[in-house]
Amino acid sequence: MKVDLKKEIPTYAARRGRFDLVTVPPLQYLMCDGAGDPNTAPAYRQALEALYPVAYALKFASKRELDRDYVVPPLEGLWWADDPALFTTRRDKSSWQWTLMILVPDWLTREHVDRAREAAGAKGVDGVHAVRLDNLDEGLSVQTLHVGSYDDEAPVLAELHDRVIPERGLRMTGHHHEIYLSDARRTAPDKLRTILRQPVAAAR
Repeated sequence: MKVDLKKEIPTYAARRGRFDLVTVPPLQYLMCDGAGDPNTAPAYRQALEALYPVAYALKFASKRELDRDYVVPPLEGLWWADDPALFTTRRDKSSWQWTLMILVPDWLTREHVDRAREAAGAKGVDGVHAVRLDNLDEGLSVQTLHVGSYDDEAPVLAELHDRVIPERGLRMTGHHHEIYLSDARRTAPDKLRTILRQPVAAAR
């Protein structure tokens, strides 16, 4: 049976128009870091071109070696800027920093990832050395579902940051997290479904 992790982990579901307080379990991801406008920065394209081959090499190795098959999870991203307004209201994409991520099942280890990276590199994939396996423990978070263009997220983020989180006696702790449930290559911009998540803690 092929496992679909996004259907098994409750925090991979969110509701449009609702800001839900959730507890995200510790998870492990393939990660690749970079900076700059995702629409124009070569580093962004290079990160995608390295992440996916490693993710699929890992999936095939899991099926072949462990007899455990799974759906490669959706792309995710952590996003931030030195000045938060550059990400939320002013939207200066050239100043953004990011980590692109793909979830990895907990039965796979760093050794499996090392071999998957080697397999992808042997096929001529550039940049696989920049792909790493790392853990992310976000814990308490507020999240919602955004439907529409990525460029239309700003009002939702402003509501989340300026109203929802303070009104609940919380403060932001980690990086803004996006989970891309839709394939942007095959989905109209107004139909894109993206989970927007912000780790939080009790206000001091």
